[in-house]
Amino acid sequence: MIGLLRAKLFKKRVQRSLRAEAAQRAARNEPIRLVIGAAGPLPYVGAPGTPFAGWLCTSVSTLDALEINDWDSIFHPSSVSTMLAEHVIEHWTRDQFGSFLGIARRFLSPAGFIRLAVPDGLHPDAAYIESVRPGGSGPGADDHKVLYNYQTLSGVISAKGFNCKLLEYFDENGQFHPATWNAEDGFIERSEHHDPRNQERPLSYTSLIVDCIRLTTT
Repeated sequence: MIGLLRAKLFKKRVQRSLRAEAAQRAARNEPIRLVIGAAGPLPYVGAPGTPFAGWLCTSVSTLDALEINDWDSIFHPSSVSTMLAEHVIEHWTRDQFGSFLGIARRFLSPAGFIRLAVPDGLHPDAAYIESVRPGGSGPGADDHKVLYNYQTLSGVISAKGFNCKLLEYFDENGQFHPATWNAEDGFIERSEHHDPRNQERPLSYTSLIVDCIRLTTT
């Protein structure tokens, strides 16, 4: 009971800080960039010199991305320019992911986008697939709900009123398809050029990476 109370107080305190920070940026016409499911003990604003300098950083303990009340506690509609979630949505069901996209669309600015990275279900390395599949052997895989590939992920995204721009993915023939993307628009560590495991074995650990671009006509 005491632990639950402390968690609620912590959440309210951080949400107040995030709300104040978001309001100040809106008043200065500065972009609001948001990390969802940030790993590790990050401050609520990314520190200078890090890949997320100036980004608002949240975890499930401060922003449950599936709860619209949490969003309403921090942000105004159409106020967030960029959202980023690296290896988060595979912990949700497809329906939960669809619900998230509906919520996120409400809070994205008209030209906003969401950058997502998930384990790639068409990665040609069998050991990789065993590590990341739902119930697999890798860290956190016991909580994975879905293993997406570029087609299944694009289908969910498109159905929710977004254009899906593929940035990195494997196809059915084991061919890797990279596009040029700017890490300043959303840093993904588990990617071709940023994951240290790829220095010795290129493409040994990559992600399916997409930008979900809000369509203003839907």
